[in-house]
Order: sequence, then structure tokens, then C-alpha cells
Amino acid sequence: MAFRKFLPLFDRVLVERLVAETVTKGGIMLPEKSQGKVLQATVMAVGPGARNKNGELQPVNVKVGEKVLLPEYGGTKVDLDDKEYYLFREGDILGKYVD
Repeated sequence: MAFRKFLPLFDRVLVERLVAETVTKGGIMLPEKSQGKVLQATVMAVGPGARNKNGELQPVNVKVGEKVLLPEYGGTKVDLDDKEYYLFREGDILGKYVD
């Protein structure tokens, strides 16, 4: 797996965006331009965390495998093994989905 070869530093999180819907519930095919940007992603790898003012390590609040909500813009695109991943700071992630 690509995420085993890549470990984010500090409070960074490596995510894989979910694939956009190409067919509506009614069966209509959507062209690429009309598909909205997918804001949901799966966490693939997390860094150890950032240091606070006292030098203590603050762990990252998300774990590998969790589904998160991303901002519309931002993140750094990373290509690993012909797959697209995005690198975000933990503070840029808007929230996580819980069951």
C-alpha cells in the first residue's frame, strides 16, 4: 500500500478523496464538469502530532481509516503508486464522521 511508504510529519494527515458520483439515482450519467468536488475523504496516514509552547507532543485527533470532511480548497497533492492523495494539516480538516 502506498501509505505505508509515506509517513506525514508533525500534525499532517494523508487522505484519499472519495470518488465523485458519475450516475444519479435516476440513472443519468453526469459529465465531469457537472460533478461537484468531493469533500469527503478517508484518512490513510497520520503524523505523530505537533509540539505545543511547552514542548509537549499534541497527538493528532484523527486515526487511520476514519472518514473526514475537507475544505473545498487546500491540501497538497501527492502521487504515490499512480494514486492521488492529499496532505492536510490537522487544523485544516473540518470534522470527522462518526457512526
